[in-house]
Amino acid sequence: ESGSEDIDILPNGLAFISSGLKYPGIKSFAPDKPGEIFLMDLNEDNPRAVELRISRGFDLTSFNPHGISTYVD
Repeated sequence: ESGSEDIDILPNGLAFISSGLKYPGIKSFAPDKPGEIFLMDLNEDNPRAVELRISRGFDLTSFNPHGISTYVD
């Protein structure tokens, strides 16, 4: 809804998407909404982004994701 900032696609087709970057001078479509991380399975016929739940105790009010990367072991 407010656009993605970055995406990282794993070899198995799962895509992690960061959204909600707020940066001075860049228009924010949802200035009062915290950032989010979404998961999309690109193997599905009709893939859709699903918001991932962030652990309790994490300060969501200041979550401002800029970029995303994954580590596969």
